[in-house]
Amino acid sequence: MFAVVPVKDLGQAKQRLAGHLSAERRRGLYLAMLEDVLAALAATPGLSGIVVVTRDRDAMDLARHYAARILVEPENLGQSQAVGLAAKTLAGEGAKGLLAIPGDVPLATPGELARVLATHRGSPGFTIVPASDGRGSNCILCSPPDLIPFHFGNDSFLPHLAEARSAGVEPRIVELPGIGLDIDTPDDLARFMAIPSATRARAYMEGEGDPRPDTEAALALTDESDHRELMEEARRLTEQGHGNVITYSKKVFIPLTRLCRNRCITVPSPIPPGLLF
Repeated sequence: MFAVVPVKDLGQAKQRLAGHLSAERRRGLYLAMLEDVLAALAATPGLSGIVVVTRDRDAMDLARHYAARILVEPENLGQSQAVGLAAKTLAGEGAKGLLAIPGDVPLATPGELARVLATHRGSPGFTIVPASDGRGSNCILCSPPDLIPFHFGNDSFLPHLAEARSAGVEPRIVELPGIGLDIDTPDDLARFMAIPSATRARAYMEGEGDPRPDTEAALALTDESDHRELMEEARRLTEQGHGNVITYSKKVFIPLTRLCRNRCITVPSPIPPGLLF
């Protein structure tokens, strides 16, 4: 299952916020929201990779930071066409499924995404997360990737259900508060800001910019003899990016140690995460 995030040219981002935010602020907000989404996807077990469909340079740079594949669209044709391009490409490569999600749902979490993946069943299969107003489609899972034509927009939820049923698949519907809140209008932004979160989008709107320390500030933390502040900062950033999700690779051997009284014993094989606590 590959995640697909369509991103149009950021100079055109969030036009419905034009009366509320300047073009520069709208661009900055979208980049912050996009990074929240990419970070959540990167921390979600069960995804084979992330594909960002865009031709915007800043979006490409951010995609590379999260090891996402970049699929360059020849021109901005809209969300439906961008996801359709990714679906056609992935299907041609033999991918089993596609998870399409926009870049403007900053409250999406690895936990919510894992729940959507767990709800999805088999191929052919279709799972959808509606927008909070019940009209839009904020996350779609399709197996195979090109199961249906896409109709993203303000009233896409019912057309997507109809397309799935026309393909002989009964849709699975999952309502989730984080993925369900996409930021398009001033009212959406007000609702988002009313919900406490440690997102980059919120930090940006509160004027804090990127919540991560810059290189100079990070190095300064290592100069302190008391590393409690450094450890607290590491904990905060880890929880912000990954929540309480713990993952491990069955393919990588990492020698682990277990302290027993005054002896340190190297175990012959990795300890499953469930036995660490």
